[in-house]
Amino acid sequence: METSRRTVIAAAAAAGLTAATIGTAHAAGGSKPVRELFGRLADGTKIHRWSLANGGTRLKVLSYGGIVQSLEIPDRHGRYRNVSLGFDNIDDYVAKTPYFGALIGRYGNRIGKGQFTLDGTSHQLSVNDGVNSLHGGAKGFDKRVWDVEGFASGSDVGLVLHYTSIDGEMGYPGTLRAKVTYTLTRHGDWRIDYEATTDKATVVNLTSHVYWNLAGEGSGSIYDHELEIAASRYTPVDSGLIPTGELAKVAGTPFDFRRTKTVGRDIRVAHQQLLYGKGIDHNWVLDKGITAKPEHVATLRDPSSGRTLTIASNEPGLQFYSGNFLDGTLVGTGGHIYRQGDALCLETQHFPDSPNHPSFPSTVLRPGQTYRTSTVHSFGV
Repeated sequence: METSRRTVIAAAAAAGLTAATIGTAHAAGGSKPVRELFGRLADGTKIHRWSLANGGTRLKVLSYGGIVQSLEIPDRHGRYRNVSLGFDNIDDYVAKTPYFGALIGRYGNRIGKGQFTLDGTSHQLSVNDGVNSLHGGAKGFDKRVWDVEGFASGSDVGLVLHYTSIDGEMGYPGTLRAKVTYTLTRHGDWRIDYEATTDKATVVNLTSHVYWNLAGEGSGSIYDHELEIAASRYTPVDSGLIPTGELAKVAGTPFDFRRTKTVGRDIRVAHQQLLYGKGIDHNWVLDKGITAKPEHVATLRDPSSGRTLTIASNEPGLQFYSGNFLDGTLVGTGGHIYRQGDALCLETQHFPDSPNHPSFPSTVLRPGQTYRTSTVHSFGV
């Protein structure tokens, strides 16, 4: 049975942890987030880290890439661990990161051959994943410095991040003005609200690329984590991990997470799609489709700690990536080496390569329209 966040906080308090240590904020609301210098880029640009806490969740965010540098939540005994992968310095984020914790744009995931046609005009994007464009190109939103403001509003605390992507940046048409709001609620939920406007027709698909390990960053494999995804279909890919256009049934395949099962149960099954991805790196077609408000899409649980993550979104897709390309060359915030399968990503999104698949939900944004999506991460034990 899932224990309420309030019960865990009470247990932590009984163990001698103060409210400030726990990071709670009840009816009075949380205090405004605190900013500190995290480092500097090679050109001297200052990168700040913002720290905020509310409802038993602690979050640290960088102005570089909107990166979630750490996210701490308690286990069933009230003990806190950082459950997201990352680095303890800006140099590693610039030189080495595989999108740890980053805001992704203009387009999350892949666009085949970095090309698409919109209103009869062909566009060539920055190519950075073989012949394909991945996560917005060589210098996507994850590698940009965002303007950040902290806020405390009622019982919520959070950050508002702004970035303007100029016409032609990474090959994308139109000047795109992006606004992303990170909110920690009094219940400890982490909500992301994405908005964008453009002055020319363009495509946009924003997401967050947190690498989750609910046992704690650097604790080892997530193959024993239990996962459920509310999806009966997924989008198979070719050898370059570009969707073929098929919406295939998950029934009878390693991609069936309609009922909770461990991440590792079928991950080494001899299935061509797993061979292409060196594990799981696929988009699930959510049964709920596009919705007006965030609805449940996935639940992740770590049996050892009892920590759970429940995700709700209004997006039609979810990219599940099982950390296949972590290769033992990166050292994380806790001083541990990250290896294959040491974390997973659950990225709410529209489908990869949608601009080249008219049957997929459209990612086109036009002048006068506002792109809006929301995702809520709820934590418990």
